[in-house]
Amino acid sequence: MRCSCLALFVAVAAISPAEARAHLGLDVPASRYGPDTLKTGPCGVAGGERTANVTYYEPGETIEVRWDEYVDHPGHYRIAFDDEGDDDFVDPATMMELYSNDTVLLDDITDKGEGERDYVATVTLPDLSCDNCTLQVIQVMYDKPPYTTPGNDIYYQCADLVLREAGTPPDAGTDPDAGTDADAGTDADAGTDADAGPRTGTGTETGNGGGCSVGNGSIAELGVFPLLLLLLLGRLALRRGLLV
Repeated sequence: MRCSCLALFVAVAAISPAEARAHLGLDVPASRYGPDTLKTGPCGVAGGERTANVTYYEPGETIEVRWDEYVDHPGHYRIAFDDEGDDDFVDPATMMELYSNDTVLLDDITDKGEGERDYVATVTLPDLSCDNCTLQVIQVMYDKPPYTTPGNDIYYQCADLVLREAGTPPDAGTDPDAGTDADAGTDADAGTDADAGPRTGTGTETGNGGGCSVGNGSIAELGVFPLLLLLLLGRLALRRGLLV
């Protein structure tokens, strides 16, 4: 009995590492969840969401997609792209259905066979900008009949992407709070001040500084010379009157 248990333990221990490692692991671009989450479409887990594992490319860029097949299965691979989330990905209706919807970029990528783990495929991304786009790599397996979807005949890996022109910041465009400020530029209080600069009009002394200018008619501006002149003329008239 002890020997049977020991044999069973050894068998389980031998199988577990292979089962713990994913059959398909997306390396480039970075996998959304990593290689151990791949059983449920469209990206490995039901109701999955984007993560911080985001890869940036330019619109229309040609890229290399790299993945590993940790556990060999006969079949083929497909690469697809959704420009808004991952809800447009559709499983092939039959095991051999190829290019079944508009999201597919490359299909029928042949399995290399046992012992060949590293895969690379070149695809050209759509020429558009997106902040919530997804690249999907699936493995369609031939050794699990009957083929059904959903089922266990497909493994799924996804990568969260952003397609943006080089140097373009997130949420680019004209910011209503940016640009010319209403308080910037020519200020209503700036420039020629109403209280600054030369004053013009009656009452201003200008010119060479000679002579007198009568401004507002005040006594201070008239000066004492005219008053003295009037007094002198008065006294002369008075003396002439006395002489006569």
